[in-house]
Amino acid sequence: MRLIEETTVPDTALPVDQFKAHLRLGSGFDELSLQDGVLNGFLRAAIAAIEARTGKVLIGRNFTLVASGWDDPRGQVLPVAPVTAVNQVVVEDADGVRTVVAADRWWLEADDQRPRLRPRGVSLPAVPAGGAARVSFSAGMAPDWGGLPADLGQAVMLLAAHYYEYRDETALGPGCMPFGVSSLIQRYRQVRLAPGVV
Repeated sequence: MRLIEETTVPDTALPVDQFKAHLRLGSGFDELSLQDGVLNGFLRAAIAAIEARTGKVLIGRNFTLVASGWDDPRGQVLPVAPVTAVNQVVVEDADGVRTVVAADRWWLEADDQRPRLRPRGVSLPAVPAGGAARVSFSAGMAPDWGGLPADLGQAVMLLAAHYYEYRDETALGPGCMPFGVSSLIQRYRQVRLAPGVV
């Protein structure tokens, strides 16, 4: 199973000016935008790290899930949340011939933790041997930075600032997030259940 990010967060959606203020970078210089590319990189890295820890897509974009078969034909869990729309479901055979599955044969069960693609009948369409199912969907907590919950926005700023401050650090560490970031994202993390519980 693969998750392909079809679109990325545009540079215009990143809060570079807010990040500069957070870092208290000086102003009034001709080179004011000189570090914008570097700051964009730290913001993107922080967003990616928080998304990986929480399983939540912060700023909306498009994805495609490619699977060699359904985990459960009664409902395929989508790997990130919140899913705002399933745009298309395609079944591909071993020769690469794709068939679009009619939208009236499936529906999205929205869920903040485990959204699912559900069949309108008994099961999702069969995936041929050697073939694949492709589910194209949109996901995100907000369409832009301004729509994010304040605690997640603050977590991104704190983590990006941490990356910025320790950008020259070469020592290996345990890979944990700063406490302030961990506490801010804790309520968004996926609830882990016992094996076999869906």
